[in-house]
Amino acid sequence: MINPGTHTSNEIMKISSVVGRFVSSAALLEAANKMRLGGYTKFDCHSPFPIHGMDAAMGEKRSPLGFIVGVAALFGCVGAMGLQWWVHTTAYPLVISGKPFFSWQAFVPVTFELTVLCSAFAAVFGMFALNGMPRWYHALFASERFCGFSDDAFWISIEATDGKFDERRASEFLKSIGAAEVETIREAA
Repeated sequence: MINPGTHTSNEIMKISSVVGRFVSSAALLEAANKMRLGGYTKFDCHSPFPIHGMDAAMGEKRSPLGFIVGVAALFGCVGAMGLQWWVHTTAYPLVISGKPFFSWQAFVPVTFELTVLCSAFAAVFGMFALNGMPRWYHALFASERFCGFSDDAFWISIEATDGKFDERRASEFLKSIGAAEVETIREAA
């Protein structure tokens, strides 16, 4: 079935994905596990709320975002402390109230703030990069049925770029694991 969208009759339509709707979050969790065991790797689960255990059911690896943020935090901390050390001991060595040139206690607030700032930027931009964002368009957005995924529906989408993808077999597999309805999503080539 061709999904409703804005296309002309002379455009060549290619299959983007196959989606299946499930009746509950428990059914979606079970279906995600069966998808992983069935050998599919490029599929996604869509739910109006987070489902505990979904990452494990989908076979998702631990995100490298924590490592990225930790490296940025270390960079901010060392950079702030190093810059303040260089300024106060080498560039402008001033004796203030008889204190040593490197009085680290006075440098803690700036070091803390730069550590948090670098961590925040790394978290935001790292998340964008890891999620492939910004992505301005996806063929799923043209599906009328799929639009309810953020309200009260549970969906699994199998991308056509999956190595195991075949439209007929993917549709049958979704039905066999409990999909209430299945739709083929097409987009202009």
